Amino acid sequence: MGNTYNSPPSALASRQLSSSISSDNSNIAAVKPPEKRFKMTRKKLMIGILALLIPAACAGTGIGLALRNNRNASSCKPEDSCRDLGYAKYQGVPDPNGVTSWLGMRYAAPPVGELRFAAPQDPAKEEGIQVANVRQKRCVSTGARIAKRESEDCLFLDVFAPSNATKDSKLPVFFFIQGGGFNMNANPGINASRLIQASGGNLIAVGFNYRVSLYGFLAGKELEERASLNNGLKDQIKALEWVKTHIAQFGGDPDHVVIGGHSAGGASVVFHLTAYGGEKCDEAPFHGAIAGSPSMGTMLTVSESQFLYDSLLNRTGCGCSRDSLKCLRNLDVKTLQSHNTKQPLPGAKVNPLFMYSPTIDNDLVPDYTYRLLQEGKFCKVPVVFGDDQDEGTLFASKKTKSIQDSDKFLRAQFPALTEDQLRKINSYMSTVKPEFPDIGMHWQQLARIYGDMRYTCPKISIMESFTEFHKHDQAWSYRYAVQDPLYLRSGLGTPHTAELEGIWGPDYAAGRSPMSYYTTNKEIVPVVQGYWSSFIRSLDPNKHRAQGSPEWKTWNASSSDPNPEGFRELFIRTGDTKMRVVDSQQRERCDYFINIGVDIKQ
Repeated sequence: MGNTYNSPPSALASRQLSSSISSDNSNIAAVKPPEKRFKMTRKKLMIGILALLIPAACAGTGIGLALRNNRNASSCKPEDSCRDLGYAKYQGVPDPNGVTSWLGMRYAAPPVGELRFAAPQDPAKEEGIQVANVRQKRCVSTGARIAKRESEDCLFLDVFAPSNATKDSKLPVFFFIQGGGFNMNANPGINASRLIQASGGNLIAVGFNYRVSLYGFLAGKELEERASLNNGLKDQIKALEWVKTHIAQFGGDPDHVVIGGHSAGGASVVFHLTAYGGEKCDEAPFHGAIAGSPSMGTMLTVSESQFLYDSLLNRTGCGCSRDSLKCLRNLDVKTLQSHNTKQPLPGAKVNPLFMYSPTIDNDLVPDYTYRLLQEGKFCKVPVVFGDDQDEGTLFASKKTKSIQDSDKFLRAQFPALTEDQLRKINSYMSTVKPEFPDIGMHWQQLARIYGDMRYTCPKISIMESFTEFHKHDQAWSYRYAVQDPLYLRSGLGTPHTAELEGIWGPDYAAGRSPMSYYTTNKEIVPVVQGYWSSFIRSLDPNKHRAQGSPEWKTWNASSSDPNPEGFRELFIRTGDTKMRVVDSQQRERCDYFINIGVDIKQ
């Protein structure tokens, strides 16, 4: 069964794109972000998107990747930023900006050896005091090689809190789930200092790693019977249980936890909302959700996923072993990783963008996400969900020159698509004028289709389900449309997860930020941080929003409203943030995509 909510001790992000492109508390001091300049090349862009070589340094807090120190001491004093968690003592690092960080704290045992493919276990006891000034390595991603900053021993988390917080502060907690398509950890280097400052020192943030790729989502009958499924999601639950048990020591309120994330992190939020078909919501260790670009890819059952397990056995030679699972666990990680490559999904001819994803296990993940939403089988809490203006431009190939190219790409991601469905989908895009014909006549059309199918329409479905089965006044939606000159010139528009720049502040998530966030788009950061910190603090994005920001109205109006309307979202753009109604063409496309969602295994 693995972890459940009552068994105590989750994109390619545009952050990585930008790292490749050229282009109420007086104790909380202002931070001056560093100045960085960079320029775009196609080669660097693809390295940033596909390899996700994330800069490790963390701007503005004096923390980075220095080797961890261990000092034996007779006492661990909270006033000295030391926290005794029972199994380990961690020394935090206060910063002059008024935020203290604890980096690289272990929340689960190393998932290696006999614990490979197992549900996460409690960490072992550590001696002495660990100086928590080191970001630990992220989890191993899909690909034949292990990157320098990756390790199978990767289940660590980071906590950021106001330096003056105490165990009696009971501050709201933001639990951030990084993205990466469930095949990589795409945002391991977030720095929550500016968001905490924007809140007036009134929140705490937690970031963490979770298993991805085959280490987190390999499936098959052998794993179902003798190991565990969906371990990446169970890692997230383990980290949530850590928060429930320990966050009070850092000044946090375990009874006020808001989960969030983008891309696969946003999808993870949805998986937690729909976990166990909504039957264990009273035990769920979260109380609200704020997420962006919730990714809905192809979902397979355990039997449909068997080809991944069997193929791995053939490539590693473990298929000849009497105990295939034991054989896989005994392989050294470099050997196992050398066989961790992509292959087409059943029914497809080319490889998908993302090889592994959560499996329908009839337990934690009981059914297709669309069906669970449409049947109201989810936890009813206040939510914010949004997307970006140009969700698909990072993923669709610029070499897409024909409808046939487009269909091949879509079938690689969603093999269950029929010819009739593809014809209908393409008819929606036939009137889209190619803006970059010298690159690929159908690039922008494919980008629009894929962005709608995987990110935008899932957001709309979530909003519609929450207002139908929950409360109309506890669901807010946004469309992020901040324009960066370099992105616009390249045809990317406002790409996938671009709002991370506004949420964390420039250079406070992983990687570098576009220069416009220091100049022309500088003013959007406090607007975005005001809404996000307000929701985290009060489960309402308006209560503590930045002065001068427009009221963020809910997705649907009250039936008593003199001008009732639905499909309302906050349009976020520098100098033009306002409420608007989703246009009729977008609604028509999403009606269709949502209608076929279960048929194509979403």
